[in-house]
Amino acid sequence: MKKNLYESSLVDSRMESYLQKIATGPKMSKDLSEAEAEDALTLILREEVSKIRSAVFLIAARMKLETLEENIGYWKAIDKTTIRDSIELDHLLQIADPFDGFNRAPYFGFYTIPVLAAIGLPTYGHSAPSLPPKFGITFEDILNKHYGVTPQGNRRQRIQLIQQFQFGYINVQEAHPLLEKLRGLRIEIVKRTMLSTMEKILMPLEAQTGGNYLATSYFHRGYENSMIEVAKRSKFNLTIIGNGAEGTTLYGVHKPAKVFIESGKEKAEEIVCQISTMFSNETTSEIENNYKTLKSEEYDLLKLVEWGECALKSGTGPAASLIACQAGTLFHLSGLGLSFQEGYDVAHKVLREGSCYKQLMQHIDNLF
Repeated sequence: MKKNLYESSLVDSRMESYLQKIATGPKMSKDLSEAEAEDALTLILREEVSKIRSAVFLIAARMKLETLEENIGYWKAIDKTTIRDSIELDHLLQIADPFDGFNRAPYFGFYTIPVLAAIGLPTYGHSAPSLPPKFGITFEDILNKHYGVTPQGNRRQRIQLIQQFQFGYINVQEAHPLLEKLRGLRIEIVKRTMLSTMEKILMPLEAQTGGNYLATSYFHRGYENSMIEVAKRSKFNLTIIGNGAEGTTLYGVHKPAKVFIESGKEKAEEIVCQISTMFSNETTSEIENNYKTLKSEEYDLLKLVEWGECALKSGTGPAASLIACQAGTLFHLSGLGLSFQEGYDVAHKVLREGSCYKQLMQHIDNLF
């Protein structure tokens, strides 16, 4: 017997029931269970429901405001479909800044990554070509648009170079093709969805001996709670979650940053990063002055690269102190022994030597 127009497949019935729960207005909407949230997003990722229903679900979930259980379910759906590789390193830090990038003050996390490797913490950036709502600059944008590195087809090569150089960059196109397929839909939706939060807690690359660290961020207050709980369920041994400048992992520069460190304990450690209490007066003054200068400057991708490369070549220019600040801060928060100031000093010394610039250029050359 043929199905009439009002009958749905089993898949459509499940999605219909989820939409009936979360898309009925502020007073009537109901929360999903963790399992329902996981199932709903899995159906969307695998394109088993229409784009219209997918869009309605993503918008409704955000408008309702996600519960902790729902966010855990959404993360599980993305995490289980992530392509994960292992690498022969004792420890490895992933920096996951917002995938919609930055567009207010210049941010040099791309150039902090080789510096962290040089001072003893292998590091990679996890990002994507920029997404809405900002369409700012991401690590992958810098690689693709300025250095001409292709975004796809070089995953094995990227992983091999992280092994060789102890730093590098992984993108969503290669690590999570199902998530990347939602790019067009996310552009049409314009506003952030739960994907913007949960995609920052994925592990596309795992250090074999177990020292896996994540540095990421939250922007809207309250989301740090879900991120902490998700981090507990992830394979990261230590997760750093803070409200840095423009939602990045540059903590404590624009204002005091509340940072949470999840390391498997009953409760995440909470600290406040404020450069005036982290660094000497001289260092604080240098960071503040350079950040103020850069924030007042008009810039584009070319100018950002110019500042970043200048810092890596000789430790000079306004970006140098911000790179050293971020490197020293993340090294300290990872629990590797140096104080904030000691980390800053070691990072600045490496910058002045110019070795990080040579390493970065060699790394990029090997991606062609």
